[in-house]
Amino acid sequence: MLIGLTGGIGAGKSLVSRRLKQLGAYIIDADVVAREVVEPGQPAHGEIVRRFGRSVLAENGEIDRKALAKLVFRDETARKDLEAITHPRILKRIEELSQKYHRENPRAVVVIDAPLLIETGIHRQVQQVWVVTAKLKQRIERVVRRDNMSEEQVKRRIEAQLSDAERIKHAHVVIDNSGTPEQTLALVDKLWQELPQ
Repeated sequence: MLIGLTGGIGAGKSLVSRRLKQLGAYIIDADVVAREVVEPGQPAHGEIVRRFGRSVLAENGEIDRKALAKLVFRDETARKDLEAITHPRILKRIEELSQKYHRENPRAVVVIDAPLLIETGIHRQVQQVWVVTAKLKQRIERVVRRDNMSEEQVKRRIEAQLSDAERIKHAHVVIDNSGTPEQTLALVDKLWQELPQ
């Protein structure tokens, strides 16, 4: 079983992902993979520095993700350039991990936790797409609190992402995380029980 899990910033995707892991799913976190493919020594690292300059480097030589995010969330062309560098490598690594987990356990439930599941086309390779949603106001409040960002910065990030309505068009399951975390976790538990064994 291969599930694609997605949701906009602040929707609560991580809450759902953590619960699925507790229930026994193998989680492929696209954000972790994205960090791995841009580590110093990886081809994407050099390409990013050539495209965006040394201002996106931290003192230790790693990509400064906040500095890079500032650039790409303001400039559509820059964002597309970054995606052209990183996405093919992220997709390749996700595919490798998925195959590895299914070799280890043919009955495994593998969950690809990816904010850009639909934008990158990964949703076409999974059996089910799960979309986590929440009210816009809640999402903004959560991210302001969690990431110490201004409301304006959060709104810009949300606007740069696919809308919930667009995500839901591809969903097999929609998890509304506007209630309490306990309500969301209870729903995830129920969905897990309903998965084909």
